[in-house]
Amino acid sequence: MARGGGNRSRLLLVILLVTSLFLITLDLRGVTATKSSRSATQGFLAPIQKSVSNIFSPIGRFFGDVKNFPSQKRAIENLQSENARLKTQVLVNKDIQGQLKELRGVLDLAGRGGYRVVSARVVGHDSASSFSQTITIDAGSADHISVDKTVISEHGLVGVVKSVDAHSAIVLMMSDPSFKVGVRIARNQSVGVLSGTGSSGFTLQLLDPAGDIRNGDVLFTNGSDNNRPFVPGVPVGYVTSVDHSSATLTQTASVKSYSDLGNVGVVSVIISAPTTAPKSMINPTPVPTVTVYVTPTPSPSLSAGAISPTASPKASKQATP
Repeated sequence: MARGGGNRSRLLLVILLVTSLFLITLDLRGVTATKSSRSATQGFLAPIQKSVSNIFSPIGRFFGDVKNFPSQKRAIENLQSENARLKTQVLVNKDIQGQLKELRGVLDLAGRGGYRVVSARVVGHDSASSFSQTITIDAGSADHISVDKTVISEHGLVGVVKSVDAHSAIVLMMSDPSFKVGVRIARNQSVGVLSGTGSSGFTLQLLDPAGDIRNGDVLFTNGSDNNRPFVPGVPVGYVTSVDHSSATLTQTASVKSYSDLGNVGVVSVIISAPTTAPKSMINPTPVPTVTVYVTPTPSPSLSAGAISPTASPKASKQATP
């Protein structure tokens, strides 16, 4: 019985081999029947292959993502770090550009006055307990800065040096209530005293009873002995209103400073001023004039004899110096 079963197996194997060879031969000869059979088989198996692929592809991708997760996480962290660095660099560049603009302005003012200066950055505000309004700068005695030196910005007077360390100094701003400086009116050379009020405004008291003050009068520092604490000719501010009250012996007025004390980022300390040259006043940086142009709109013509519109004159608005 066992021998008969083995003969049948060998016979089946031979039949399968012959059949396979027969089909291969027909396929090589291009018989249509085999092509149709193969096409039918492919058409039957294609949906099954697609379904199996749809099922197992996400699983394969999932395991691939799990495998690559550490490297992808590091790449994301590197990109986030680089993005933060670039944002910081943009802010730093803007800050540097602002400082350079102020530095050019203050050096231009110092050059016009013939001053020898040391420029510094403002690194702190209100750092002295004995004064209410001060700034700290990042230059000191190592940079030849000493007490009672005039401090200016790109637009004019800022204050005076009150204390000095090796690499920093404290500047009393002109807005402090204890601050006083002798000034001269450019128009008539009348002398007065400007006082800080603790705010953005200042008070001018004229020392000459016969002198007069007018709105828009420009004020400059009058100067001190040996140019300490103030050198002469530095722009201070301009008069915004005059007190004509008869209760005071001398005239008083309200003044606005040229320097924006709340936004000063770069200043220069005047180390020395000319002693032989005439102590002339420096013209302050002009305030830009705002001009408004009005263009009329022509009305539609009503008839051949209608009157043509006449252009309105240009209207201009000039800011206070």
